[in-house]
Amino acid sequence: MVLAAGASTRYGGVKQRELLPAVLAALRETSVDEVVVVEGAHSLEAPGARIVHCAQWEDGPGVSLRCGLDALGGDVRRALIVLADGPELDPRAIERVAAHDAPVAAASYDGTRSHPVALDRTVWAEVPDEGGRALEPELVDCSDLRPPGDIDVRV
Repeated sequence: MVLAAGASTRYGGVKQRELLPAVLAALRETSVDEVVVVEGAHSLEAPGARIVHCAQWEDGPGVSLRCGLDALGGDVRRALIVLADGPELDPRAIERVAAHDAPVAAASYDGTRSHPVALDRTVWAEVPDEGGRALEPELVDCSDLRPPGDIDVRV
């Protein structure tokens, strides 16, 4: 799942439209079965992915995350979450975090928590409005890989 619902006010444009293609390209290089993009403030195009609109995106990142989780089929037992503003996402980090069996697993780069994040269905109901950051993960060392980035302003 790609979270892409924010207003991107600090960016000076719709960063999701600019950065999402790189994130989707990284996901295509993985074993991820289905890609869901959660949009909110801006309508997006995401070839090869299913778009879910979250009308309450302004209520917090957890609301957007829950919108995406609610859109997944009942047979989905685990969701992998990435951010649309992380264009340097390494497909190997996706595979590494997805393979971890902790209920909440998050990539870490040199000890710093980042994404991707994997969530078992057993914790989906625990996602608060502030988002997945409020859940305590087992960190999956991805220090040997490039971090995905977190672009907030246009450079």
